[in-house]
Amino acid sequence: MSPLETPVFPSKGVHTDTPPVSLTDYGITSNGFLPEEAPLRRLPDPYYAPWESLVESLSTSIAQQTLRHQVDQLPILSTDRLTTEPEWRRACVVLAFLTHGYIWGGETAAEILPPPLTLPLLTISHHLGMPPVATYACVNLWNFQHPPTSLPANLDTLHAQHTFTGTPDESWFYMVSVAMEARGAYLVPAMLRALEAATTRRDCGAVAGGLRELAAGIGELGGLLERMDERCDPGVFYHRIRPFLAGSKNMGAAGLPRGVFYDEGQGGKGEWRQLRGGSNGQSSLVQFLDVVLGVEHKAMGNSSPDGVGSGQKGGGMSFHEEVRRYMPEPHRRFLEDVARRYPGGMKKAVGDLLADGGGASREERTAVREAFEGATRALAEFRNKHLQMVTRYIIIPSRQPNGNQGVNLATASSRLKGLPSSKGKEAEPTVKGELTGTGGTALLPFLKQSRDETFQAGQLQVR
Repeated sequence: MSPLETPVFPSKGVHTDTPPVSLTDYGITSNGFLPEEAPLRRLPDPYYAPWESLVESLSTSIAQQTLRHQVDQLPILSTDRLTTEPEWRRACVVLAFLTHGYIWGGETAAEILPPPLTLPLLTISHHLGMPPVATYACVNLWNFQHPPTSLPANLDTLHAQHTFTGTPDESWFYMVSVAMEARGAYLVPAMLRALEAATTRRDCGAVAGGLRELAAGIGELGGLLERMDERCDPGVFYHRIRPFLAGSKNMGAAGLPRGVFYDEGQGGKGEWRQLRGGSNGQSSLVQFLDVVLGVEHKAMGNSSPDGVGSGQKGGGMSFHEEVRRYMPEPHRRFLEDVARRYPGGMKKAVGDLLADGGGASREERTAVREAFEGATRALAEFRNKHLQMVTRYIIIPSRQPNGNQGVNLATASSRLKGLPSSKGKEAEPTVKGELTGTGGTALLPFLKQSRDETFQAGQLQVR
């Protein structure tokens, strides 16, 4: 029996039936894509003390510009003493923060990652099924803590274990995403039940109820997103935090024209890599909502910073599909398996229900249509809120003078706009096209396209 045919524990709430997918087989917990328990605060084996000591003082070392020297002096530690999945995840978080601190923590970007980081990070990322870079999982899913009496859905009691800047703004920025993941956890089993009701039982009442529940849940996620302003200042985010989240793909203007060379030692053995940085596009929860609703994202315009997609017209891999490889392997596999089990998601299932009736009354069919349209509209409006957040936290700050003397994603963006530099002279644009996101995309075209594709999914064409 395949995992998709294995029933699992009943979910909390009024539902008594079990979802048709074995969530535990995909590393999905009662907290959704977050771990069941808070992540480890420290690797238990003293052998890893050199890593732990350095990441503990990360923000200070970056501020004093001593991190690169300290990393260069690290011993090359083996991963053989990592024994549990929480330990592997903890090691990934530590090395990902050290890696991005090393690359972006100077006046100019470091193009070569030294063996003390490269060698263990390659092994750890391979074990977890992700690229060797600071992913959404590293900075959010596995990087939080909360009091024993609280839950990860309570934003006010969450704190990030590690930050690059040591600012409360950076912790809050990460924890908004963590709270959203936890708050939306119940939507995973709920929507699997709704999909099964639509495709197997053809139960209009259950489908409409599930879709209304989804719309309400997305509204809750939007409410959490809007709390970003409470404790994260746009200027602090844009100039101090965001540069450290950048990857090495499409970052030529920020000082990495070839990406980063992952030096494996042994006389120059290694590889140049161009990898996307962490972004909310790597959230399995948000991508799950797309799969559920049948939202289709096209490849064109999503890949390069000048807005030209890598795929041919009508083909190629969309950004959303590509960044699944930046997710933990079980989560990526979950999305792929759900998409295979329910091709076209609710868009197809609801369309089929409306087309043949299935014995449902006109009122029942109308309720299903309205619930589906409401759910897709809620997701599109959530993406609109994200666009508004990007305007406040990236677009507006990018148009303001940047006093940073270094070269990074923030200063490159200022040069892109031809704004006054810190020396009072107008800088020449060094990148063609739009502002680049931390994931290496043309930021505004990508976000607007994602929103528009979500709206389009709600436009049912029923024969």
